[in-house]
Amino acid sequence: MLQLSEVELQNLKSQNAISRWGCRRTLHYAFTEHGMLMLSSVLNNQTAIQVNIQIMRVYTKIREMILSRKDVLLKLESLGKT
Repeated sequence: MLQLSEVELQNLKSQNAISRWGCRRTLHYAFTEHGMLMLSSVLNNQTAIQVNIQIMRVYTKIREMILSRKDVLLKLESLGKT
């Protein structure tokens, strides 16, 4: 889990991922993909199991999409080096 910076929070608001109304005095927290997977695998209820399965399906699909697009893969690699 990590705390979002002010810039990251503004980016999420501009993408409508977070509502603009309402007020918080502290920055939001977010889970990384690995943190969410770990949390959903530790929790022992039906909802957590379904979330875990869905996360794995999404990551598999994203990996397949990236590997099928060499130009995207090269761009991601170049972003990781900066």
